[in-house]
Amino acid sequence: MRVLIVDDHPIVASGCRALFADDRDIVILEASDAESGERAFVAEPPDVCVLDINLPTVSGFELARRILARAPFARIIMFSMNDDPVFAARAIEIGAKGYVSKSGDPCDLVEAIREVGNGGVYLPAAMARSLAFAGPAFAQSPLSKLTSREIEILRLLSTGKSLSEIAWLVQSSYKTIANTSSIIRQKLGLRSASELVRFAIETRLV
Repeated sequence: MRVLIVDDHPIVASGCRALFADDRDIVILEASDAESGERAFVAEPPDVCVLDINLPTVSGFELARRILARAPFARIIMFSMNDDPVFAARAIEIGAKGYVSKSGDPCDLVEAIREVGNGGVYLPAAMARSLAFAGPAFAQSPLSKLTSREIEILRLLSTGKSLSEIAWLVQSSYKTIANTSSIIRQKLGLRSASELVRFAIETRLV
């Protein structure tokens, strides 16, 4: 099984290699950002992609969208420091087959790769329970108001990117990004750039 790890922290890829050190059936491929990850996917299509959400340029959400546009049946696992069930829900909505928190048990990632590689889906038990029983708490989360694309644009806005830069990064038009930015502010009740940054930090978007 060929597994592509896209993460900008070398220690993560090293950790994944260590997890499968005794398994000769697993080959780990590496990339450090969305652009190199997409190139790696095209050059050597893997059986499973493990994508960090917080990549240096565009996020793992955007990379997943690009990969699935190329290969609708690609098997993707989102891997993130954020264990908010909203992120897992959005990952599933865009087509990911699994979601694993970096703060969880390393065995979760091993199980996820094996399960998704065999054509299944995977969520750690605690995450699955959070999603199943979130109820009103899920709806009350400010992030639940946003789509995965809106979360992506909010994250880029909070890092100081201009609307033109964001349009180029997510391969969209300036007008679309400007409209989406206005919608985000309305949904969240935010007005200034500093409020955007504060919200992004509080929700661990950056």
